[in-house]
Amino acid sequence: MKALALLCVLTATAVAAPSSPSPNKKFTYTNSAMGTVVTVFLWTDDEPKAAAGADLVFQEMKRIDGVMTTWTETSEVSQINLAAGKKPVKVSDETFAVIERAVDVAKRSNGVFDITVGAFKGLWKFDQDMDYTLPDPADVKKRLANIGWKHLKLDRKAKTVFLDKAGMSITLGGIAKGYAVDKCVELLYKAGFVDFMVQAGGDMYVSGKKDADPWVVGIRDPRGVDGQMFAVAPIENHSFSTSGDYERGFVSDKDGIRYHHILDPRTGFPARASRSVTIRAKDAFTADAWSKVLFILGPKKSLELIQKQKLTDFEAVWVDDKNQIVMTKEIGKVIKILKQPTPGP
Repeated sequence: MKALALLCVLTATAVAAPSSPSPNKKFTYTNSAMGTVVTVFLWTDDEPKAAAGADLVFQEMKRIDGVMTTWTETSEVSQINLAAGKKPVKVSDETFAVIERAVDVAKRSNGVFDITVGAFKGLWKFDQDMDYTLPDPADVKKRLANIGWKHLKLDRKAKTVFLDKAGMSITLGGIAKGYAVDKCVELLYKAGFVDFMVQAGGDMYVSGKKDADPWVVGIRDPRGVDGQMFAVAPIENHSFSTSGDYERGFVSDKDGIRYHHILDPRTGFPARASRSVTIRAKDAFTADAWSKVLFILGPKKSLELIQKQKLTDFEAVWVDDKNQIVMTKEIGKVIKILKQPTPGP
């Protein structure tokens, strides 16, 4: 799903498992889906079963991709966009649930999260079309007229979605990968797996342990070399999701400013208050959506929002626009800082 490439890629990285007398070992499988790299790590002694489990994950990711992408006209999301300003579109229960959740996050974040940023598609070029050029600010302003989550009309009984203004467009790039990761986790549990990790780009769920040892994941240094981490944390039965400004973007030769794929729907331009934000949550659905909100707002305004909205279902660590590390209280108890993040634009 290329539309979901609005998220950063490979920001939480599995650390190699230590040696163990157990017959179990880590099996790793990689594929691509939803516009990103999908990796499954399974701790087991049954390699054929592990391979079959990984296939379940990849098939489910691609199934959800086909329903929620904006890169094919036959998907449910594309049908909603094609009918903007014309008529409601009936969708599946799962597409309705994802959009309904997106609207809830939009409401609670005062529009900082807004799936109608799909209107900017093709204007900012951070996917395969990236050519290191910047759009005319006047064109950005014109597109802003088609941004606004309140124009999304949902009918829960009829399971319809209606964009009530022509020219509007939605993308589930900021939330659907988290949903997909959670669905894959459910499949692995049903298949009998307990100890595993599922990662789709910056979205990861970690289940169980490696025998007596916890899985350990790392948070990428936003300005470090590829794969370099500034912090690690043991994670068990939680999601770990990172949004960052470094994977899909560039530093402009014109002004020396970094432009990237995480757009602030209030301005139409890339957000500037953070370099990265990582969320630990009970599920990937929650972590995926709220990581965009906290990235756009930055730590100060995010902490105010968390307190005001009584958001207790996740924790966060930021690298802010000044390259400083900021953490919520609880995640600070498990994060180990390895180094200060690397400076740079």
